Amino acid sequence: MRCVIARYPFDLTRIGVLESMKGVKPEAVTGASVTIGRRRYPVKQVGRVLTGQDPRDFSAGEVTRAMTRLGFTCHDAPGAAPVDAGVTGPDALRTASALLGGPGPVAV
Repeated sequence: MRCVIARYPFDLTRIGVLESMKGVKPEAVTGASVTIGRRRYPVKQVGRVLTGQDPRDFSAGEVTRAMTRLGFTCHDAPGAAPVDAGVTGPDALRTASALLGGPGPVAV
């Protein structure tokens, strides 16, 4: 499949990507990532290996689009821990105040 990354055309195949990434140790994932085989790689690392270009020359979105079109699973950047949505109303205020060390809500 023909892909354009950093204004340069590349002919990429699923098998070619698998072969290129074989034996490459994944870097720490801090942003968008892609699962190739059983490993999860940062998309910038994959782009660097596949194109030979400096990661500053292309965006994560360009590589993500190419990997998605080839059938690989792409992941967004890891987010913050989810907030407990089960506590609502006055209990939520008491819980928040208690966590912050405050006295709690004041009755008016």
